[in-house]
Amino acid sequence: MSNEIQIYVADLAAYNNGRLHGRWIDATKSVEEIYDIIKTLLKNSPEEDAEEFAIHDYEGFEGLNISEYEGIESAHDKAVFIEEHGALGGAVASHLGGNLDDAKRSLEDGYIGAYSDIEDYAREITESCHELPAYIEHYIDYESMGRDMEMNGDFFIIELGYKKLHFFHNL
Repeated sequence: MSNEIQIYVADLAAYNNGRLHGRWIDATKSVEEIYDIIKTLLKNSPEEDAEEFAIHDYEGFEGLNISEYEGIESAHDKAVFIEEHGALGGAVASHLGGNLDDAKRSLEDGYIGAYSDIEDYAREITESCHELPAYIEHYIDYESMGRDMEMNGDFFIIELGYKKLHFFHNL
């Protein structure tokens, strides 16, 4: 599998007649370049008067869904977003229902930080707000405190691997 962010565009006239005619296209190219490639694809169709196309596959979108009839502009916007924000951006956008505006806002304004677990986050936020006597530290259940904060909707967590948790404020 390639690291490229690409879509596979299929010629529907050929597809509907049992022929596979399509092309992988770098989705980060300009919208005009993508349409030019699609026009050439359709012009070179094994079927006469090929006019329609669909996105039959995609890769590199880091969890964002691309539907068969997704507009080229939308697929391009998602590709450029992933190119800029990578796996974390894709995971945040997926968490937020694919809404790129909300994902950008969360990445820019809502990012809290990366922690190995919820306990580390709860410990850091507690210790930054309060000076605790050493004798009381062992009685605080930071893991439960962190889970309660998450259940209260204070933040959401994106996990990108073992002990790689990214925390975001719910905006």
